[in-house]
Amino acid sequence: MAYDQNIAAQVRHLIAKRTHNVEEKVMFGGLCFMVEDKICIGVKKDTMLVRIAPDVYDIEIEKEGRKPMMHMGKPIKTYLFVNLDEIRTSTDLAYWVNLCLDYNPEAPLSQAKQKAKKNR
Repeated sequence: MAYDQNIAAQVRHLIAKRTHNVEEKVMFGGLCFMVEDKICIGVKKDTMLVRIAPDVYDIEIEKEGRKPMMHMGKPIKTYLFVNLDEIRTSTDLAYWVNLCLDYNPEAPLSQAKQKAKKNR
């Protein structure tokens, strides 16, 4: 598992300022921060996976250093990979973390977690 440990530590600190309901999991070849049992943000070696609102996604996808997360050949409209080269300051990082945390309450649970919740 290769991820930028410095960025992960900063993300951890920023998330802790807003919530304590966070779990870290190794996923997608990096470290993923799950907030309220939902994927919120992930850190890899040279990219960050962000889960953001669809309207924000539409704006951000047009900018340099962003790529959609693909599933079965189609982009997933709320998941975006951002090159770490584009995150130059702590303010840049806080921008992304806050976008992810702002969207998290609206973000749906995964289908598997929705099904498990129904079966309780």
